Amino acid sequence: MNKGPMIYHSLKDHVYNYIASQIQEGTLLPNDKINEASICSQLNVSRTPVREALIKLASDNLLEYRPRRGFTVKEIDTHKKLEVFEIVGALDGLAAALSIDHLTEEDFTKMDELIKKIDVSIESENYQDYQKYQTYFHRVYLNRCDNVTLKEQLMSLQDGFIRQTYFSDDKKELYAILRVMNEHHRHILKLLQQKKKADVQIYLQNVHWKIEYPEMI
Repeated sequence: MNKGPMIYHSLKDHVYNYIASQIQEGTLLPNDKINEASICSQLNVSRTPVREALIKLASDNLLEYRPRRGFTVKEIDTHKKLEVFEIVGALDGLAAALSIDHLTEEDFTKMDELIKKIDVSIESENYQDYQKYQTYFHRVYLNRCDNVTLKEQLMSLQDGFIRQTYFSDDKKELYAILRVMNEHHRHILKLLQQKKKADVQIYLQNVHWKIEYPEMI
């Protein structure tokens, strides 16, 4: 059996996730140049999966290619981010409402477990895990939404803006905000369990995805 394509695909994904995490954590900042040779060395991979990952990151709006300079981290202004969050809120609310009739007790258990993992991530100041688990939380009900086009559009927008939540050097302020965000997750889960379609749609659009601190996104 030829496992080459599968191995290659996983290498590309590994590089993609590595770079994306550095952007999310603030290790790579807007306009920083991506050092392809360094990534090859650090991850012990060839240039091909690195180049493919960079192209995918550029198509997902995280990097941009500049002639004679290569790939750099894309700078997206706050106004543009707020526009995207507004759209994400509307789509995510609709997805949650459409998912309600298809959610199972196993789904609710999974979301509850993720909320607890988010709590631990916040307490330990592991914001990479916070980002990962909060994304998983929303994907539970999104995966139960039977509108494929909606799912594709929402995931594309979210993949293009990896830092979907607040970020700040002020750890005390960040801690407080993320605690509130996870209380939002608890309320979303409750509304889903109670099958309150209109309420969960409005809450996601007008509360959870409403950016109260635009200077921190």
